[in-house]
Amino acid sequence: MKVVFHFVFFVLLVALTPALKAEDSFVVEEIKVNGLQRIAAGTVYNYLPVTVGQRFYLNQIAPTMKGLFKTGFFKDINLIREGNALVINVIERPSIAKIIFKGNIDLSDEVLEEALTKIGLSEGKVFNRQVLEQVEKELRRQYFSHGKYGLRLETEVANLTRNRVGIKVDISEGSVAKIKKINIVGSRQFDMAKLLGEFELTTSNWLSFYTKDDQYSKQKLGADLERLSSYYLDRGYINFKIDSTQVAITPDKKSIYVTVNIDEGDLFTLDKVRLTGNLVVNPEELIKLVSVGPEEVFSRKRATDTSKSISDRLGEEGYVFANVNMIPEIDNDRKTIDMTFFVDPGKKIYVRHVNIAGNTTTRDEVLRREMRQMESAIASTTKIERSKIRLQQLGFFEQVTVETPPVVGATDEMDVNYKVVEKASGNMMAGFGFSQTQGLVLNASISQNNVLGSGKRVDLNFNNSDVTTVYSFGFYNPYFTDDGVSLGYNLNWRETNSRNANTAFYSMDTAGASMNFGIPVNETDRLRFNLDVNQQKLKDYSASGSIFDAIQALGSEASYTTFGGAIGWSHNTVNSAIFPTSGRQQRLSASATVPGSDITYFKLGYKHQEYFPIAKDMTFRVKGEIAYGDGYGDTKNLPFFQNFYAGGVQTIRGFNDNTVGPKDSQGRPWGGSTKVLANAELLFPVPFFEDNQSMRLGTFVDAGMVSDGGFDTEYLRFSFGLSGTWLSPFGAITVSTAMPMNTQDNDDIKMFQFSMGSNF
Repeated sequence: MKVVFHFVFFVLLVALTPALKAEDSFVVEEIKVNGLQRIAAGTVYNYLPVTVGQRFYLNQIAPTMKGLFKTGFFKDINLIREGNALVINVIERPSIAKIIFKGNIDLSDEVLEEALTKIGLSEGKVFNRQVLEQVEKELRRQYFSHGKYGLRLETEVANLTRNRVGIKVDISEGSVAKIKKINIVGSRQFDMAKLLGEFELTTSNWLSFYTKDDQYSKQKLGADLERLSSYYLDRGYINFKIDSTQVAITPDKKSIYVTVNIDEGDLFTLDKVRLTGNLVVNPEELIKLVSVGPEEVFSRKRATDTSKSISDRLGEEGYVFANVNMIPEIDNDRKTIDMTFFVDPGKKIYVRHVNIAGNTTTRDEVLRREMRQMESAIASTTKIERSKIRLQQLGFFEQVTVETPPVVGATDEMDVNYKVVEKASGNMMAGFGFSQTQGLVLNASISQNNVLGSGKRVDLNFNNSDVTTVYSFGFYNPYFTDDGVSLGYNLNWRETNSRNANTAFYSMDTAGASMNFGIPVNETDRLRFNLDVNQQKLKDYSASGSIFDAIQALGSEASYTTFGGAIGWSHNTVNSAIFPTSGRQQRLSASATVPGSDITYFKLGYKHQEYFPIAKDMTFRVKGEIAYGDGYGDTKNLPFFQNFYAGGVQTIRGFNDNTVGPKDSQGRPWGGSTKVLANAELLFPVPFFEDNQSMRLGTFVDAGMVSDGGFDTEYLRFSFGLSGTWLSPFGAITVSTAMPMNTQDNDDIKMFQFSMGSNF
């Protein structure tokens, strides 16, 4: 209407202007634009159908004004003629100086601002009241998607200086509407509770305050309906469909009732399964990957898994862009399906370049020696993924990603691009504490896992307490040879004063040196060899009781020189060195002092750790350990200072360090020759925290025992509790609180335990 008014006004004005009575056009000698504040004059000129020197006609007035109004920059426009000059008078719309939200708790300012930006309302833009009318609609949409149906909004526009406005939105979010009932109408083949178990949304329960699964969300309901469809399709109901969905809310906006109407359809089974196309790989290998067969109930998931398995197998041979299409032939009368997997391998792909980015500290050669996918070689999805896992296992990076873009202009080439995000590879730990058993504890350690970006590790440790004083130096080169043979050295000095500890009553000085080798067997297995020499001197021990008897059994000597060796096997398939989510770790070891040592003994040990991904960001971990030691030759038993101990944060949480197991004649922990440990832990992200890469929580059950031989249930202990780990800028901080389950009168309980370090 405003455009029409100005058009009519201008026509009347022109009709009354003597200069235009004689003619309906004039040659423009000058163009003037008045009233501009923020808008550049060039913007106006761009919408004019005439330039200086051209003739301007009356029939150009309407489209000119229409074009200028269409920009949205002006709320008033006036065109007049002054002599042979065309004068354009404009009044600009105000700009938005600021948008203020008050009362929003559930949704942040950033989320609301992003929503308004999508409808053209943001700070710095031209203010248009017509757009303002959409603000309430958009904000309601945002809050409704979060179940806030009791929302109330008030919008206020204030005029500011320099033709600006400020917009204030007062928000009363109200309470979240809770789901009172979900009903699935039409389900005959499956129990209602089982179907609702597939839903993320549910009615209120005792965990809803944390999970918020009783708060209605349109997006969550959509995801639940997809899961419901998948549930039926994976069980043979291929004609399943959702007829309708009704969401009803009570008048007080607090309760929601959801009704889903479904049509299950009929159950279909497989009649024939075929594998056709250009197989390129031995058909017998591909047939083994087919997980569906005749007379089985059709499952979309198993069919999809079969297609993916075949594609992955072709990818190992270089056909990384292979397509395996599922072609079902449905017989509605017989309720059967003939399934054909058609293989289109495409071209064999070669790798042009392997590119690595993000390693600012780590040398390129350190990363490239972990590569299993080579340049100019046939591309292999297995080797590409294995290379990624090996980079993750280094422990130098917070994140490793890989992309495989095709080479432009080449149909049979691609690049492999790895991108890493480095973390601090050095670790400097320093701390102090106090306990009734150890008194004041001071410790410090410096370890650099990636010295000067070379991939080599150096460790320097110092620990001082009322119990122990330790000095040690270690060096480790994972690639002593080009084929992956590792070499390590270690020097250490330890003074132990068990008078102040919760162990047997003795003191000992130990000096030792060791050298170890590691030999790779394959991608996941490794053999390790160790040679060591130790000088151990007992002092300040009791002249009677268990200590004295043990020393007498060793030959009445209090100083021992031993030469020993060890062999070990390790297996590692975990997908990351930091918070792994899948894979397995195993370690088998055997060590012994050789004949000619002052004392002769051996130790055997086996450790197993496995990770199972059970949901997004949720991992189940199980650990187990068994160890046994004994003497041989003139040494009848395992020396008491080589005994195994249990209790503490690394073994059985909830019990003080080293206190689980046999006691000596004075009631102090003595340790034993046999150790058995087991642990199960559910790991999950910290609630309400977006940074799931550096924090984990866990709920665990620990069990274990130490005995003087064999499995003795007398010393078996259990505990359960919660744990938390944070990879802070100061290093890894681990906290646990545990409750022992079967304590005895002489057990030493320690329910809260923690450790921390500092990165540099």
